[in-house]
Amino acid sequence: MKSLKPKIAIIGAGNVGSTFAFSLMISGLAREIVLVDMNEKLAKGECMDLNHGISFAHPTKIYAAGFEGCEDADIVVITAGAKQKPGQSRIDLVQNNVAIFKDIIPSILKYAENAILLVVTNPVDILTYVTLKISGLPVNRVIGSGTVLDTARLKYMISEYCKVDPSNIHAYIIGEHGDTELPVWSNATIGGMKIETYCSDYAGHGNAKDELSEIFEKVKNAAYQIIEAKGATNYSIALASLKITRAILRNENSILPVSTLITDYYGISNVCISIPSIVNINGIEQYLRLELSDHEQILFKHSAKTLVEIIKTIDI
Repeated sequence: MKSLKPKIAIIGAGNVGSTFAFSLMISGLAREIVLVDMNEKLAKGECMDLNHGISFAHPTKIYAAGFEGCEDADIVVITAGAKQKPGQSRIDLVQNNVAIFKDIIPSILKYAENAILLVVTNPVDILTYVTLKISGLPVNRVIGSGTVLDTARLKYMISEYCKVDPSNIHAYIIGEHGDTELPVWSNATIGGMKIETYCSDYAGHGNAKDELSEIFEKVKNAAYQIIEAKGATNYSIALASLKITRAILRNENSILPVSTLITDYYGISNVCISIPSIVNINGIEQYLRLELSDHEQILFKHSAKTLVEIIKTIDI
């Protein structure tokens, strides 16, 4: 991993890929950004637009290329895939995007065999697993964006509810990035206090448990609302991907709920699913074995088994 001149390759120049490229440019994290898309005209147009703003940001080399542009990339961020339509679940995208990944993963590795792969395309847990199996890379070097965004949405909505800075809220959503995800309320805190205690004693909410459950439902359905309203989610997922990228490039040892392959996690193995994990220059250093309540264990196992059943239908 090069630290003085990190290079990031982005596969897919659509809404998410181009927004991530913009976020990456203004962050100053990368000195070289390459956009790869089957629509070469689109990729070149996005790069032209980004380059015209370079004087307002950080010196960065930004260009479009074929898969050969992935050569020497430190991180390859994969956003390419079929677009989620209004009313369509992330799981509905499985077959189309698996077929796409069968083409692009070998093409990436032809030029970037030493890179860390960050999968953002939905359904992200399934496609992280597919990427891992097709690539043959070590588990630590294949990362799914997982529930990093879901967790950020949860913290934002709780912050609005409790009138407190989101950075003081410690709560995770784990499991599938999708309809079977779950909040880990048993470990959630605000300012070191149990979240329900804080809400009751300091935010003036007596029936916090029910209201927190309502907040989670809003979090789970947020993407559907955004897609119905504007056609796609792009800003927040780009920033979530940027956070993961920063954790890698700066060797932060950040704990993030990314999607990774688990082994004997409450009896579940051989599935990629979102669990708080230490992310650094090596990719995923290790995942954390959370102490879940009995009810959370049931929900987590259901989420994992849902993904396992889908994996069984895939020809990799």
